Amino acid sequence: MQTRIQNIWYRLRASFWFLPSLMASAAFILSFITTSIDKIVAYRVDAQQWWIYGGGADGARTVLSVIAGSMITVAGIVFSITIVVLSLASSQFGPRLIRNFMKVRANQLVMGTFVSTFLYCILVLRTVNASADARFVPSFSVTIAIVMAITSLGVLIYFIHSVSESIQAQNIIARVCRDLYKAVDRIFPDNIGQADVLESFTNKADYSIPKTCDREVCNIRAENSGYLQAVDNDALTNVATEENLLIYLGYRPGDFITKGSALVTVWPGTKVNDKLSDMINAVFILGSERTLEQDAEFAISQMVEIAVRALSPGINDPITAITCIDWLGVILCKLANRKMPPSHRYDKESKLRIIRKPYSFQGLVGAAFNMIRQNSESIAAVSIHLLETIATIADQTPNKKNREILLKQANLVAEGCKAKLSTKSDREDLNIRYNNVVTIIDEFSKGNYPPIENS
Repeated sequence: MQTRIQNIWYRLRASFWFLPSLMASAAFILSFITTSIDKIVAYRVDAQQWWIYGGGADGARTVLSVIAGSMITVAGIVFSITIVVLSLASSQFGPRLIRNFMKVRANQLVMGTFVSTFLYCILVLRTVNASADARFVPSFSVTIAIVMAITSLGVLIYFIHSVSESIQAQNIIARVCRDLYKAVDRIFPDNIGQADVLESFTNKADYSIPKTCDREVCNIRAENSGYLQAVDNDALTNVATEENLLIYLGYRPGDFITKGSALVTVWPGTKVNDKLSDMINAVFILGSERTLEQDAEFAISQMVEIAVRALSPGINDPITAITCIDWLGVILCKLANRKMPPSHRYDKESKLRIIRKPYSFQGLVGAAFNMIRQNSESIAAVSIHLLETIATIADQTPNKKNREILLKQANLVAEGCKAKLSTKSDREDLNIRYNNVVTIIDEFSKGNYPPIENS
């Protein structure tokens, strides 16, 4: 249940309408508060202060009308500018980055400021009364409206500055990297629990896969289609414990699930029924798009998409691709020193309940570098920088297995560039970077990895 609530909260925070709606609601409440204050102090002679609006009813109507009209006009302009920015971002950096622009707090705050000021002025305007027997001028409320209008001018200036910065490639890439950095801490925490629990148990019969698991099983089918955004692991473990099941998950967040496909495999299969199928389907949260909630590879794929588009003949922007490689290196340096979450999950009695498709450092390195490597084999600057980044990651990677993965990636970069780089000096530069990777990974075994040929 907690995972589903977090998923709803994630979608609300990422939506463009949520914060403006909250601000409009606050303006609605504020209008009643300020007009109530005006009614309490309206006939007090000493209530007038120099900073409070002192005009008549007609003047109050004019001020409120002008502010309301101006705010809704500017709100329309802001909306138009936002749509243009989204269109440019979609065409230049990829449609998957639109969500990143929509969830920028600054853009939401700007739209909310203008809409809430407009709504406030309209609600206060209805209380102004110029008749002699029931004259009422909400002086304090009009003063608040003027303050909100002045604030809106400052917000408009900030919006222009924010938009000009938000469409710069380096800022977009850095923002995606920050989101991924937070996701790494959430998905790959420092303390991930019983990673090596099988090796620590003495009674292996209680914690290993049952011998009949390959026969007495049954698949539970997916009831809907979509990208797997999150899995409520605690709820799934509780179901497996209560029903005394062993469940295998063939999907992980980020995978696309087709309705009717095998969602999980359950042992023993004799316990599978419609009720159990509904309970298990309920712990899988599907959507029309991938999210960063539990999908570590999603932000990586966003940066890779920016890099690959930059390397395309139509754009031809290797500097942007190099920027993406720099930030991918930052993330992989962090992941190289994190233990991947275990594929086995146990109940409170340390009985094996869930086996899931695990993350691996090799898979994350491949997701980060494979497509960039394949599209930059004929671009010396990008390939050389790719090797430099691999060397930087290797220098911060104490795990021998992870270093071998990085060496394999360096070999693929070098091999791919052999036939594509026509200039001898470029091949020599690439050779120097490749040998540097080899030296960092294992200075005693560099002879085992011959440099690429210079001719």
